Amino acid sequence: MSARHLFAAGVHDFGLGRLGATTGALLGLAGLVLAGLALARPAGRLGSVNPSLVARAAMVAGLIGMALGGLVAATADGGLGTGNGLGGSYVAMLVGLIATALGRLVLTRSRRTG
Repeated sequence: MSARHLFAAGVHDFGLGRLGATTGALLGLAGLVLAGLALARPAGRLGSVNPSLVARAAMVAGLIGMALGGLVAATADGGLGTGNGLGGSYVAMLVGLIATALGRLVLTRSRRTG
């Protein structure tokens, strides 16, 4: 039995579900990186960029990533392994949630110090 018969979708098949889930996960990851950079550096170390602006950008990226992941999960026709991007949508929602929470933490800290 070949590997092609083990899964409903091929490894190299890339449909709209996988594209949406990947985009959501990448947006969530971008928000996570922004929030992590803003959290790791003191308020004046980001150069001329306002930390609250970076935190808001991280929150927006995280929220959009969660929304895309939720949309893909809601519209997926099959379960995991069917090529509809369901697994990636779960990752996008989780990473987006973490990015949003860290962005909120940075925003709260920047308001306290400012």
